[in-house]
Amino acid sequence: MVSLSLFFIGKEIKNMAEFTSPFVQRIAAGQNAVLLEDPVKSRCVNHRAGSGLVCVANSGNDCNPARYRVYGKANIAIPTGGTVGAISLGLSLNGEVLQTSLATVTPAAVENFFNVSFEEIVCAGKCQVNLAITNPNTQAIEVENLTLIVEREC
Repeated sequence: MVSLSLFFIGKEIKNMAEFTSPFVQRIAAGQNAVLLEDPVKSRCVNHRAGSGLVCVANSGNDCNPARYRVYGKANIAIPTGGTVGAISLGLSLNGEVLQTSLATVTPAAVENFFNVSFEEIVCAGKCQVNLAITNPNTQAIEVENLTLIVEREC
């Protein structure tokens, strides 16, 4: 009985992936954040360390799309020399920012970090989809303690 529950827990872990980048990085307008570490790996979610793209696949044998819950969080700020105003971070699906994922804050000054987060449902059909955490602003932002979690639901 114990071995069955350990096996079940192991299967759950295989359906989730986590990518992080703990260091401060400056992201130019319209560009993706770099994910440096893969603490939790998955057979359905692929990433090359140091890249900003995460590839999500449908590993099933049928035509039904695989559904994933995608959660992202980070601390964001306006870098020195930037213009104070609202800034955002969002999730891109195949290069297009999902407007519902935009997490926005308005710092009072440059170098003031605020925590933002988002959660989205993404489906992968016959073709793989590429996910990225993107700076949708018209100016550069700084990002630190970035985490992206992709969990297969069905």
